[in-house]
Amino acid sequence: MPPYYGGPGAQDRLESAPFDALVEVSLPAYDLSDRLVVGVASSALFDLTDSDAYFRAHGEGAYARYQDEHVDVPLAPGPAMPFIARLLELNDLRPLDPLVEVIVLSRNDASTGLRVMRSVEHHGLPVTRAFFTQGRSPLEYIPALGMSLFLTQNQDDVLTAVAAGHPAGHVLPSSAVYEANDTGLRIAFDFDAVLATDESERVFQTDGLDGFVANEVAKRHVAHAPGLLKPLLEDLNRIQRIEQDLQAVDPGYEPRLRIALVTARAAPAHERAVQSLRSWGVTINDAFFLGGIEKATVLGVLRPHLFFDDQHGHLSGALGHVAGVHVPYGVANETLAQAAGIEI
Repeated sequence: MPPYYGGPGAQDRLESAPFDALVEVSLPAYDLSDRLVVGVASSALFDLTDSDAYFRAHGEGAYARYQDEHVDVPLAPGPAMPFIARLLELNDLRPLDPLVEVIVLSRNDASTGLRVMRSVEHHGLPVTRAFFTQGRSPLEYIPALGMSLFLTQNQDDVLTAVAAGHPAGHVLPSSAVYEANDTGLRIAFDFDAVLATDESERVFQTDGLDGFVANEVAKRHVAHAPGLLKPLLEDLNRIQRIEQDLQAVDPGYEPRLRIALVTARAAPAHERAVQSLRSWGVTINDAFFLGGIEKATVLGVLRPHLFFDDQHGHLSGALGHVAGVHVPYGVANETLAQAAGIEI
């Protein structure tokens, strides 16, 4: 953004000011440090089925012309749109200093990205920042911008990001429909290999259920090491505290953001998960320790706008009810990563 010179005589001052003066009155750097920063690929934000099919059939040059010809045809919402839209609405809690920053990360170039940004405007999303990297991976910008989440439908990008330790998720196609007048935002997390590392999952893989339970009981007071999405939960908790403060002043205010834990753990293995959350200083609203009950049963009632899990099997049955995000981290995903030639 260029320096701002407002008021009467602004142009005269601009032409006569020395270079040092121009630098001194530039706008301050935009600070993302106190925000929840989410990166989202256009593939997750919009339905690009037709565009991708055209690209595969006709190649890059024809694809660019196709997007130019359709630049004023808004793209339909993708599976991450309900989450992103409701997340951005939480900025009204601190309008002069937004709590949430969403940045589009795209492999398109700036020219073909015009349709994406016009679609953003059409859908009323207050997203003004976008990085277009013309075929190159945008993943290095995840840590550079302090993102606590990156969402895309490009599985290889997610595998690469996770292998590098970045908080990324593969957004799966979903037929979930959310009520337009539902202003709440519900987010659900699995525990092992999502909020925590895969330490206990590895025990389960080698020693079975009995070995897993024995390990968790023996270590019930030993907190797990945090996983890739624990910082995201911290950022969400910060927003929740602002809502709690509002409710303390106005008892009629109903918090919009609600967070759930949905895990296959059951008693007594549940205790170590709870103790870990306490140790990390994070909180959840709802906890479902299912012990073998199909997760889709609960998710169909809970209807989170995103549900994060490290295993496809727990997501596939729920995609009619929720937008599911696969976090391909840990031992359960080693075969998937190896097939893609990526070491995790």
